[in-house]
Amino acid sequence: MSSHPVPGPPTPRPPGVPSPADIAPPGEGDAAVDAALAELDAADPADLDAVLSSAESVLATLQHRLRDIGD
Repeated sequence: MSSHPVPGPPTPRPPGVPSPADIAPPGEGDAAVDAALAELDAADPADLDAVLSSAESVLATLQHRLRDIGD
């Protein structure tokens, strides 16, 4: 017998309370970074090439913005 509790059905939310999936993530305040993150968020998780391409775009955008900090 396992000592781990068996999860039951999810607790219903009170009316009007959104689920975490319904809440939009906050923006970073930088249009280029926000656009790159939105592209990554919109990528089909089943399409690994699309996810990797979007992630590389986020990385490049963040690196570019971080280089700008020293200027």
